[in-house]
Amino acid sequence: MSKTLYFVAGEASGDGHGAALMRALYETDRALIFRGRGGPRMKATASEGFIDWIDAAGIVGLWEVIKHYGYFRTQFRNALDEIAAMRPDAVVLIDYPGFNLRLARALRKRSYRKKIIYYISPQVWAWNRGRIRAMARTLNLMLCIFPFEAELYNRSGLRTIFVGHPMVKNLGRRQIDSTRNPNLIGLFPGSRFREVRKIFPTMIAAAREISRERPNARFEVAAASEPLAAEIQQMLLRSSLPRDKTRVGVGETAAIMQRAFVGIVASGTATLEAAYFRLPFVLVYKVAWLTYLAARLLVRVKYLGMPNVLANEQIVPEFIQNRVKGHIVAKAVLDLMNDPAARSHMVSGFDGIVAALGKEDASMAAANAIFEELGNLS
Repeated sequence: MSKTLYFVAGEASGDGHGAALMRALYETDRALIFRGRGGPRMKATASEGFIDWIDAAGIVGLWEVIKHYGYFRTQFRNALDEIAAMRPDAVVLIDYPGFNLRLARALRKRSYRKKIIYYISPQVWAWNRGRIRAMARTLNLMLCIFPFEAELYNRSGLRTIFVGHPMVKNLGRRQIDSTRNPNLIGLFPGSRFREVRKIFPTMIAAAREISRERPNARFEVAAASEPLAAEIQQMLLRSSLPRDKTRVGVGETAAIMQRAFVGIVASGTATLEAAYFRLPFVLVYKVAWLTYLAARLLVRVKYLGMPNVLANEQIVPEFIQNRVKGHIVAKAVLDLMNDPAARSHMVSGFDGIVAALGKEDASMAAANAIFEELGNLS
């Protein structure tokens, strides 16, 4: 008898991880039925009736979520009702903790007794470790992508398996034979409109400062989609940065990271991608002030960027909120361009970070762990 798995992913990165996991599960059992909600890649892989809600669901920040509270409340109730009607053999939650952890708790309160599996563990170790024991009472299995997480969760009694980071396999396929251009700076402003609108103006300002110091400098901007590329182009047109100094590429993040001499990267998965490709860079991040103030009260880690978190030291300079200013970021970039020793030290640090992310196919490792858990259905 075929088994049904109900997936929930709420961001573009989760959509990619979810689709890869679905394909890995299909390799072992083509009779599986996938339902739930995610993005276009998951929908293309899943069974009929899968919901693509990523464009509406993929928002970031406390204030932004509050503004869309009615939408999320409706989607939350719909997901609960769908699971109650389907009675899937397992619910697979992919990252997106604000929604997914609440959904797991609500399912248990509704007497859902089958498996609840979490893939891409929420970073509660950064902001509320006290929630881990509550998660252990709700979840059957945690699949984590960073090695230190497994020990932390297992101590709480939550069965946890480190499967490796899914980006390792994906990025390995995108390696190119390229020499770094000493005049090229890569700009990586994020994958969401709100991020780009907050962060890219500072990148433009930094580019102007860098151009004054280095007239031969050129800039390539990595856009996550065609609509974002159009937004970025409009912002460039309104700026005083000469058009012949900039180029916008869609779906070229990996290639730009391997061509550029240094980068300016918005905090997120792209920071690990830059580390993987050994691109020296500076990290920037800026959100709504309400979101930032709330984060200052909650976050319990020293660093924002995952390369620094994994290394437990500041390998990459971090510029956050009121420090995200063009002249400050430009100086850090120029320091990296002009100091070979600083570049070499940063790249050496990246070697250890990438080694810690694992080498096997994370999606297949996660699929195997899920099949093992499904074999223990009660």
